Amino acid sequence: MKIYQRYIAREVSAAILLVLLAFLALFAFFDMLGEVKNFGQGGYQIQHAFGYVMLRLPGRTYELMPLAILIGTLYALSALSRHSEITVLRVSGLSNAALLRGLFQIAGMFALLTFLIGEYVAPPAEQAASQLRLKERGRTVRDLKSGLWVRDESSFINVRFVLPDMRLQGIRIFDFDEHARLRSVTEAAAGEYVVPDGWRLTEVAKTVLHEDSAEVEKLAEMRWQSALNPDILAVLMLSPDRMSLRHLSAYTKHLSENHQKTNRYDIAFWKKVIYPLAGLVMVALALPFAGGHYRATGISLKIFSGVMVGILFHMLNGLFSNLGAINSWSPLLSAATPSALFLLAAATMIWWVERR
Repeated sequence: MKIYQRYIAREVSAAILLVLLAFLALFAFFDMLGEVKNFGQGGYQIQHAFGYVMLRLPGRTYELMPLAILIGTLYALSALSRHSEITVLRVSGLSNAALLRGLFQIAGMFALLTFLIGEYVAPPAEQAASQLRLKERGRTVRDLKSGLWVRDESSFINVRFVLPDMRLQGIRIFDFDEHARLRSVTEAAAGEYVVPDGWRLTEVAKTVLHEDSAEVEKLAEMRWQSALNPDILAVLMLSPDRMSLRHLSAYTKHLSENHQKTNRYDIAFWKKVIYPLAGLVMVALALPFAGGHYRATGISLKIFSGVMVGILFHMLNGLFSNLGAINSWSPLLSAATPSALFLLAAATMIWWVERR
């Protein structure tokens, strides 16, 4: 790598990290304020809220990385331009294409970091945060009037409570035959997943239905094999956007095998694939601001513009995801359209600057 490339990479990377840290501190502060209302619920105290906020930081990092890349690159390039360093490099023969290639290399490293955080760090951290919050507040994962409903091939499973450690309470299993006739109803007071045997149900009452009679069998304990497992239950604690590609793929397969809609999770899958590449789009958007001489007020205006562009990007991401799920659009198209639109805008701006 040439000297000027190392210099630009150092300045841009430092600016991106500084902006990212500032955003993380700001969001952590607001998250902490949001937890104040929960103090005193069960055993939930300030130390638990602090742990919850800290565990959410990897997810915040994943969400904020494209915005930090945009604003950090804008600030670094504007500062270099204000000190005439970009002008000197261009007089020395540096083209916009060469500068863009260098910026893509920097953004590529941050894109890889974003992917690794989103795939391996943020999902387990988010799950741990939810478990901590639920445990200390004395809550359950699902506490709806009818409980949690899951389909497993010819069976429908109703669970009244899912505890933070993935133990089940109030289980009912409705088993149907190939003609959609109810064959049996199994009720259990509690269930615990034991590897590799599956679920261990306790205080079981199984009602087997015959054509003209019913037979009730009561058991102290029973083994139950099902596609429902702690990994599937863990999905329920996270929104699709916060899940890993592995869990999204497994859960989508589970839904498909049970003939249920997967569009929402398919869109989330492709968003997870494409989202890290948004950093490349962000540096392309920042490049047109690299030329000219600017005062401090000019840099402030560009940072404000970067914030607005970043907010617009997040809004479009959410909008197209929701529209895609509602209208059954192609998952890849729904996930890729915002990035494609912003990349087109960046290419148009670069072309306009080149013509000037």
